[in-house]
Amino acid sequence: MVLHKYSGSGNDFLIFHSFVRKDRSALAKKLCDRHNGIGADGLVVLLPHDKYAYEWEFYNCDGSRAEMCGNASRCVAHYAHANGLADSKHSFLTGAGEIRAEVFGENARSNLGKYEILDRFELSLPKHSGLWYLIDTGARHLVHFLNDADEILQKKDPFLVELRQKYDANVNLAFVHADKTISLSTYERGVEDITQACGTGMAAVFAASLDFLEISSAEFIALSGERLKLTLEGKNIIYEGRVKPIGICVVEERCD
Repeated sequence: MVLHKYSGSGNDFLIFHSFVRKDRSALAKKLCDRHNGIGADGLVVLLPHDKYAYEWEFYNCDGSRAEMCGNASRCVAHYAHANGLADSKHSFLTGAGEIRAEVFGENARSNLGKYEILDRFELSLPKHSGLWYLIDTGARHLVHFLNDADEILQKKDPFLVELRQKYDANVNLAFVHADKTISLSTYERGVEDITQACGTGMAAVFAASLDFLEISSAEFIALSGERLKLTLEGKNIIYEGRVKPIGICVVEERCD
C-alpha cells in the first residue's frame, strides 16, 4: 500500500486512491495510530465518480466516518492534481455534497458551501459561560468567543468532552483580536482531542463572527501558528491556505 501523507495547517491526513468501495474503518484506525501506525488525524480514499473528478471516503483516526473536513478538502485537491487525477480547478463529492477546489502552487482553496446557524443559546459553565452558537458547516460545531486570547485551550479539558458528547459536535473556542484576526482552537470529534487546525471549525467561527463583525473575510490563526484566509462569497465560505505534502509511506498491506 502506498499512502501520501499531507498536512493542512498541522491537520494531517493519509491519502490514497482506489477503484474499490468498502468499509475501511479498521484500516483507518490502524494506520492513523500515532504509536503503532503511521499517525494522522484522518484517512482519505479517493474513488472514481461519473460526474465529479472523484468522490471521497473520509475516516477519522478512531475509524468513524465524517461527511466533511475543511483541511482535508484542500489536501485532497492538491493530491489529486499532483497525481494527475484532476485539473488544478475541479469539483469532487463528499458526504456533505459537492466541494469546488482550486490548487495554485503550494496553496489550495476550497468552497465549503453554505453554513447554517442552528441555534444560539446561553450556557452557564464553571468556565466559558455566556453565548454559544451551534453551526453546521458540513460538520456540526459549537462556537464560543473568549474575552482573552490566553483562554484558548491547547489541551483537552473535561468540559470540552462533555459538550462534544452532549451536542454531538466539535467545540471551538475563539478570540477576535483588535485587527479582527481570529485565533481559535477546536476539539474534534473522531479525533477526540484538540487538533492543530480545523477547517470546518474556522468556517463555523467565521460564520458566528458575522453576527457582530462587519466583515466579508478574515484571517485565522490556527494552533499550529499558520494563518489561513476565509472569505464569504455570496452565501458560500471559501477556505484558503498552504498545504504541505509530508512524504510517501509504503506499508505491507493491500490498499484496495
